Amino acid sequence: MERRLTVLQVSLHHPSLCPAAFANVPPRLQHDTSRLLVGRGRDAHLRLQLPHLSRRHLSLEPYLEKGRALLAFCLKCLSRKGRVWVNGLRLSYLEQVPLSPVTRVCFSGVQMVVRVEEGTSLTAFVCCFHLSPSPLICRAEAEETDEWEGLPQEQPAPGSGEQAPGHLGFPHSPPHTRDSPPQPGPGAGPEI
Repeated sequence: MERRLTVLQVSLHHPSLCPAAFANVPPRLQHDTSRLLVGRGRDAHLRLQLPHLSRRHLSLEPYLEKGRALLAFCLKCLSRKGRVWVNGLRLSYLEQVPLSPVTRVCFSGVQMVVRVEEGTSLTAFVCCFHLSPSPLICRAEAEETDEWEGLPQEQPAPGSGEQAPGHLGFPHSPPHTRDSPPQPGPGAGPEI
């Protein structure tokens, strides 16, 4: 009896939608259980021709969780200079996170959404790639760049007791990542 392959439905969007950038994207790619490389290098399984993309930018890595009989996947950042954001969290070089049933990824201006459809095969998986003309992730630029650092934050009028929203709806502080812990708002007491 043949076992059903796990399918990763991968949607891709880039604002330029340059046909040359996505010329090497296959509609379907069956892969063994080694890591699947994403980048602009010749050895990348998903090759994107974008100027700020590393030759090996990130990888999708299948693994078997202890006590489970299904493949699981993690996403690993392989770029020393390029940034990779997964579900709003920035990954540094060689950091990895497990994929959830739906995972949102931003890198080099690319928005990627990965949906995992579990199968029973432990020897291979399939990626189905879809190019989207529309953005896939709201506020991707806010997550993918540090543009908030150079922008002034609105401050409430003295004594008003109200908090004015900061850049992109964050109250008085930039979004926190693993690199920067959350900052308390004005008037916040010490943490207990």
